[in-house]
Amino acid sequence: MSSEGEGRFHMADVSLITSGSRRAMLRTDDDVRIEAVYEPSTASVTDTAVVVAHGFTGSADRPAVRRAARVFAERGAAAVVTFSFRGHGGSGGRSTVGDREVLDLSAAVRWARELGHARVATVGFSMGGSVVLRHAALDRGPEGRADAVAAVSAPARWYYRGTAPMRRLHWVVTRPTGRLVGRYGFRTRIDRRAWDPVPLSPVAAVPLIAPTPLLIVHGDRDAYFPLDHPRMLAGAGDAELWLERGMGHAENAADEELLARLGDWLTRA
Repeated sequence: MSSEGEGRFHMADVSLITSGSRRAMLRTDDDVRIEAVYEPSTASVTDTAVVVAHGFTGSADRPAVRRAARVFAERGAAAVVTFSFRGHGGSGGRSTVGDREVLDLSAAVRWARELGHARVATVGFSMGGSVVLRHAALDRGPEGRADAVAAVSAPARWYYRGTAPMRRLHWVVTRPTGRLVGRYGFRTRIDRRAWDPVPLSPVAAVPLIAPTPLLIVHGDRDAYFPLDHPRMLAGAGDAELWLERGMGHAENAADEELLARLGDWLTRA
């Protein structure tokens, strides 16, 4: 299930939500339907769109994702695309926990460009953070590439089991009973097949991202990934590092002040 390739963007159904906002079903290069939402900036006219990649068990409609989208649109002065990874929310397919999700992100970036945005930045949280790093390294084409990248609470390496939350996550992903819990408890449909081959790791992706501006953000109270992960990522290439005092893990822990700073960096990097 390796995704070391460039996806082609296909747009399926589009519906208008409010003036300027719309919801669409996108098709990835491997023919998975991905739900996506577009919201124009409420602060000013801008040529930048920010594409938000949520964490594992999240979706485009989760409150923390909607909050991030609102702050980016209002205070970051950018249009925003949110979407649900495969196996999450209203999207089709099954989660591959960071592998083929690169194709989902590519489809969302291409949609932002189809909507007229000359500049597209990506920001990902936790699993989404690993995806934005890998996407920036793998999709270098004019339509699918990112112009700036921010990874928040991202792992540096695969198969990490050094914390209790990550041991629980591995149980959910790798065991049949765990996948049932994922499906019915977290509404996340997980592919039962193991990676073959193992995809490019986040830390191996970082050196391939330059000259695209890269930001690594991590909380010092992250219960999933300790601080050696962001330091390893930042040290692997040309990246800016923000270590946030008192912050926990991913989009649920990102307060409005941090989101506003992120939005400012994404629109100006």
